[in-house]
Amino acid sequence: MESVLETGLSQLIERDSAIAELIGGGRRQAVLDLLSKYIAEIERFNPAYGLVGTNDRQELVIRHILDSLAPLGIICRLLAANACTPTVGNALQQAAIGASPLQIADVGSGAGLPGIPLAIALPHCKFTLIERMGRRANFLRNTQAVLGLGNISVEESEMEKFRAGQGRFQLVTYRAFRPLEPKLFKKLFRLCAEGGTLAAYKGRREKIEEEMASLEKICGGWEAIPCPVPLLNEERHLLVIKPA
Repeated sequence: MESVLETGLSQLIERDSAIAELIGGGRRQAVLDLLSKYIAEIERFNPAYGLVGTNDRQELVIRHILDSLAPLGIICRLLAANACTPTVGNALQQAAIGASPLQIADVGSGAGLPGIPLAIALPHCKFTLIERMGRRANFLRNTQAVLGLGNISVEESEMEKFRAGQGRFQLVTYRAFRPLEPKLFKKLFRLCAEGGTLAAYKGRREKIEEEMASLEKICGGWEAIPCPVPLLNEERHLLVIKPA
């Protein structure tokens, strides 16, 4: 019998050809193995570090791991557009032959969500996990070592003080982060390279519209794209925002 993780990944692969290209076929088992190791690390450290708000493995897998991967197809297409290639496969191929890898920042990374699941799925992209709390940053470094993820770096810093990243990232993600407001919005966009994108993991469309009402005049456009999570009957969107 398939585990909840295996079932969820199968549904994502069947749903979207871009996801199938990245984590299907010959990569599927390697991705499963890495995600399983990651889940074990969260469960090991969660009682002491308070990484996620559940001790139930099924809830951890659905609400955190599969939730992080649900917009993977959308993210693939955003990256492909930024790299000026028809598919994310071409973008990754360019990285593999020595072109500059696409740079992604995960702000307020916490337990590494969504940064670590995305880094597993996108091995040729470079991820910077920005986390202000020392013990969680230590957890991220330990997990990076345990999983052997060479495409991750950890920055123990408040996002507002992370000067080295300004203008550097093609994509900036955040999840379970404080609501958007103009001051925060501008600081997040300072991390984006020219033509870069902010991708926020969000829930209900109604709530997104409330948040964006005060930001429409200072952003270059936004779109809330539905990204249902396998095995979860709740509304989920990826809020994609372009700089003005």
